[in-house]
Amino acid sequence: GDKIAGIAVHIGARVAAVAGSGEVLVSSTVRDLVAGSGIRFEDRGLHELKGLDEPRQLFTVRA
Repeated sequence: GDKIAGIAVHIGARVAAVAGSGEVLVSSTVRDLVAGSGIRFEDRGLHELKGLDEPRQLFTVRA
């Protein structure tokens, strides 16, 4: 089958690994892309993600 790869896939996998059960966790990039949509976010702070040089700001999606 086809494989997908790249930095976005890598970051997505690392963010998903940090999320708790039933939690939707996103990066600041995703939060910025949906600005104005009405989706609310809770800041989860900076997280060191394996394989990335700098910590990333993560956010929980709120209904």
